[in-house]
Amino acid sequence: MKPTPETLQRLKEIVGEKGFVADERDMAPYLVERRELYKGRAAAVLRPANTEEVSAIMKLAHETGLHVVPQGGNTGLVGGQVPDATGEEIVLSLARMKRIRAVDAENNTLTVDAGVTLAEAQEAAREADRLFPLSLASEGSCQIGGNLATNAGGTQVLRYGNARDLVLGLEVVLANGDIWNGLTGLRKDNTGYDLRHLFMGSEGTLGIITGAVLKLFPRPRAVSTAFAAVPSVEAAVKLLRVADGLSGGNVTTFELVPCIGVEFVTRHLEGASDPLPVSPSGPSPWYVLIEMTAGTETARLDETMEAALAEGLETGLVSDAAIAQSETQRDDFRRLRESLSDVQRAEGGSIKHDVSVPVSRMAEFIARATKAVSERLPGIRPVPFGHIGDGNVHFNLSQPVEMDKGEFLALWSEMNGIVHGIVREMGGSISAEHGVGQLKRDEIAATKSPVEIGMMRALKQALDPKGILNPGKVV
Repeated sequence: MKPTPETLQRLKEIVGEKGFVADERDMAPYLVERRELYKGRAAAVLRPANTEEVSAIMKLAHETGLHVVPQGGNTGLVGGQVPDATGEEIVLSLARMKRIRAVDAENNTLTVDAGVTLAEAQEAAREADRLFPLSLASEGSCQIGGNLATNAGGTQVLRYGNARDLVLGLEVVLANGDIWNGLTGLRKDNTGYDLRHLFMGSEGTLGIITGAVLKLFPRPRAVSTAFAAVPSVEAAVKLLRVADGLSGGNVTTFELVPCIGVEFVTRHLEGASDPLPVSPSGPSPWYVLIEMTAGTETARLDETMEAALAEGLETGLVSDAAIAQSETQRDDFRRLRESLSDVQRAEGGSIKHDVSVPVSRMAEFIARATKAVSERLPGIRPVPFGHIGDGNVHFNLSQPVEMDKGEFLALWSEMNGIVHGIVREMGGSISAEHGVGQLKRDEIAATKSPVEIGMMRALKQALDPKGILNPGKVV
């Protein structure tokens, strides 16, 4: 239902001049996602300053039937944060809610507003000599509320878990405007349902996260980072087990990088170079970025990394490797991996897949999916990369060199169908860390049982009976 001028005026009174955006040019950045797959319109963009203002907005929305689309840093990749094309919805941006509410170093907790960026949360932890381990390429702009609402993953899931594993308590505004204050710092509370997990990963369809108590960890005193060439994905998985075993579970990051990914980065990213010399027989087909962290001195951790790589060399799992000798070199290794998504834009159209399969079947999946898409479109350039330690691969497809970009992108749904079909056959997930949003909403019915879909819809009906929170997303 389109808000009346009276309703818009009441909303403006709630958030004030600074929090009310209605000019089309000023609203534009809030109405499109970064890949421009989804563009919407809105009656207004609201930027509340605190939880009480969010509550007041939702009470009015519940009263009038107004549809509300919560938005964090607008870095999502499945259209979950974008309004529809009717112009009747409002966008509720949490960008002004920036407080670091409390740091409790002894309890290893950090309490923040939902609009705090991931980088700001990391820095607040660092200032307390602690670590908040969630790490994403978009950490300078993505916000904690969005990270939790989408259950973000990132490069350190192997050691620390997904976003939902890094939260002790939440503050949530419900669809009717009620505020649930669950900002507890307790690690053990066995009194009934764990309500926080209802909202993490719900993409703003069940409630709006406005605050969170985050888990902190001891800050690593030692880091060892290596970039290694491996002959196959099978070898990469075996090397992971070697490294994790020798380090006593101290492998924090284990990322798969294809040869074509290194080519793209060195071609398009200024200052980037291949960390390893190309052998006379040509470049390696695959690489891995490995990082170990610990509380011991760096030299000893480097010895552990050397031992893992040496065993890999002896057993044929590794053909060449380099261990970072400085923070600058460490950053160069990381930047090569973190830039993989962005540089694909320079190669034309890119069709994305964010999927997961059991780690033991990662090599099988990549081989099967590569064969299937190549048979459908000769010349297509698969770029499989990502978090091999937790089974999450970004199976992206760059267009054939001479093909028209628009013609290629028109195959998005068909390619998704091919890749996701293989994922389902292997008992995997079609959304490992990016969420469902609009992009995969209609597909999850094929991956979840009718019982699961029924439970999800029952939760939606119970918490948002009028269907005003982020309609058209997830379910």
